[in-house]
Amino acid sequence: MVSKVRQKIVDAAATCFHEVGFNACGVQEIVDRAGVPKGSFYNYFKAKELLALEVLQNYTQSSGWEIFEDKSMPPVERLRVHFQTMADRYAAFGYSKGCLIGNLAAESTDGAPLIRKAIAASLTSWTKHVADTIRDGQLDDSVTADIDADQLARFLINSWEGAIVRMKIVDSREPLDDFFVVAFPLLSVRHQEA
Repeated sequence: MVSKVRQKIVDAAATCFHEVGFNACGVQEIVDRAGVPKGSFYNYFKAKELLALEVLQNYTQSSGWEIFEDKSMPPVERLRVHFQTMADRYAAFGYSKGCLIGNLAAESTDGAPLIRKAIAASLTSWTKHVADTIRDGQLDDSVTADIDADQLARFLINSWEGAIVRMKIVDSREPLDDFFVVAFPLLSVRHQEA
């Protein structure tokens, strides 16, 4: 069981990292927001980067990936529900905040190797879930088999992350709507050899 103080620190850091970024958010700001003494931070975390790893893990676990395991739902619908769950999350956070993973990725440098490694692992896992769901759709012929499932998964995720960056800049859902309008019809389009 996670202590209440530790959870306060993690929650405060998640909000802080999402609002102002990892680099702009100091330990003092995190503990002030959590309402705990600064020494409490160091009782639980040896460094801010280690705290960021826990924040990232929590964020990833609440990203709606469990939908990929629901085989009672058609594959394309699972993909749509997954991305819609994330779109709903951004609406709740405020579009101008963007995606915590994307924000951390944009800030990550060689000086934060653990964060870079965790983001890479998260993207790899996300890609696998999406690719496996695409393969399910290719098996039932609801998704084109003309494009490699892994490549198509990377394309969807890269397009989504690009839409999120634009969403953040324009403070609007419109780029996410564009993603849904363009990306999902592409899943079923059959491509002809030139």
